[in-house]
Amino acid sequence: MDKVFARFIEKLGDPIDRQEVPTSSIEHYRGKLPDLLLEYWTEHGWCGYGEGIFWLVNPQEYEEVVASWIEGTTLEKRDTYHLIARGAFGDLYLWGEKTGFSLKITSILSRCVIHDFEPTPEQMDRKIQDFIVSRKVDSNDYGDLFKPAKKKLGTLRNDEMYGFVPALMFGGPDTLDHLKKVKAVEHLILLSQITELQPYSFSDI
Repeated sequence: MDKVFARFIEKLGDPIDRQEVPTSSIEHYRGKLPDLLLEYWTEHGWCGYGEGIFWLVNPQEYEEVVASWIEGTTLEKRDTYHLIARGAFGDLYLWGEKTGFSLKITSILSRCVIHDFEPTPEQMDRKIQDFIVSRKVDSNDYGDLFKPAKKKLGTLRNDEMYGFVPALMFGGPDTLDHLKKVKAVEHLILLSQITELQPYSFSDI
């Protein structure tokens, strides 16, 4: 295990619910995602970390999610994006083939952060290291609800997330009583259809 990934596990916590990554997936994403990420997949699989607060995922399972959020927006013309990771409450981390980690979507609020840079192909492995090592438990929590949700609803599986029902964008309250364990893909597509994706403004932060 390289030092960057070891540091990531030290910060986030041990892996759970590991899925082995087939060779076909490695080859499918060769040239689209950094070689180092594919090496991490081969060594570590797709897993949850921090008891399921953060997940490295199979991008193919989330192609419909990415399309649902991005189609018809200016992002569609900007790059080809692949979802490489997500948080327990639906934070989505998208890797652009040209721009690297340049888009994060907070799905429960339909807000996004866009980073405007275009690394060279030679810089992509370094960019994936930067992405991995800078992940934090706190930034994937929502209102400190992760531990109470895990206690009440149980540990997430690789295809699940904690979702507010009704959704916050429908005016639902952001309380533990309104959290449910839901299927991630279906719930993320539902959230994408409620309202248009908007960049965060400084007044939101």
